[in-house]
Amino acid sequence: MKSGYKILWTENAIAELKETTEYLENNWSEKELKAFAAKLDHTVELISKMPELFPESLHKKHIRKAVIEKHNNLYYRINKNSVEIVSLFANKKNPNTKYL
Repeated sequence: MKSGYKILWTENAIAELKETTEYLENNWSEKELKAFAAKLDHTVELISKMPELFPESLHKKHIRKAVIEKHNNLYYRINKNSVEIVSLFANKKNPNTKYL
């Protein structure tokens, strides 16, 4: 069985992760923050093992969308031996972005 695809985060996705984490630290409880982190870790693990599990975006070819929870989606693309996370999108942002 395949051990999983290597997960790579783009600079944009890292910046969005940092922004999301800062927002959550300021507005959510520690328990909610830990639950979000667990959901994110679980989703990334699923993507690593089964990258085609989540559907392709309706708006951007070769980009897949994984719902972390109702407030955040993870957008990624599958490469030959890796998965590139291109965005951790907060659904409260303007939906007219390049990864949707």
